[in-house]
Amino acid sequence: MYIDSHCHLNMLADEPGGIDAMVSEASDNGIEHILCIAIDKASCAEVKSIADSFPQVTASVGIHPNVDQQEQFTVEELVAQASHPKVIAIGETGLDYFRSEGNLEWQRDRFRVHIEAAKQTQKPLIIHTREAREDTMRILENEEAEKAGGIIHCFTENWETAKRALDIGFYISLSGIVTFKSAKELQDVAKKLPLDRILIETDSPYLAPVPHRGKTNKPVFVKHVAEFLAELRGDTVENIAATTTANFQRLFPSTVQ
Repeated sequence: MYIDSHCHLNMLADEPGGIDAMVSEASDNGIEHILCIAIDKASCAEVKSIADSFPQVTASVGIHPNVDQQEQFTVEELVAQASHPKVIAIGETGLDYFRSEGNLEWQRDRFRVHIEAAKQTQKPLIIHTREAREDTMRILENEEAEKAGGIIHCFTENWETAKRALDIGFYISLSGIVTFKSAKELQDVAKKLPLDRILIETDSPYLAPVPHRGKTNKPVFVKHVAEFLAELRGDTVENIAATTTANFQRLFPSTVQ
């Protein structure tokens, strides 16, 4: 059995069969749970509605770092958003210096708000970081994010960053990027990661893994990430699936049936 630890089902609504088809296909192929991630205020409502519709789907609430700086939650508002019974995480949040320019202190401030809300609710963080590894890790460490725990999602960073995340108790989630031929450094990191701290994800509809690269990604494709990791690490796909599922359930015990 597999768990897709990060996807955006609300962005798959226009695919053939819609969200119902995506969830059914995943379930039919052994994906027992899907965490649907919000990126802004509108999608917070969408992912909660989707989670309410499917017993095997849970949700996160938060604002992605690239969303316009005028869109903000206070800590109190974010805590209220997280009170929904199907919300198990805060995010995705973090820093992204690739798409945003200028003075990005507003991005760092918004990140700190999410960390504080995660600590208050005791719900783990879903972290996005791109071209901001040092600031991301510094803020996580300084703000004592280990009190909430969480995931560095769609991990593409170096071993030093992975080690810092592991040292504060975070999990590392690998997406279809790890299957790309160009991802040699990431593959080297994936070999070194302790298996009991790895999660797998699609980040669908983005970043479809080989052999579906370039197509719309969907939760069922998380199996290909597990298959690639098994080959890369000299393991069995059954062990990768079972261990990453157990890891997710350890971080999110409320998802254990």
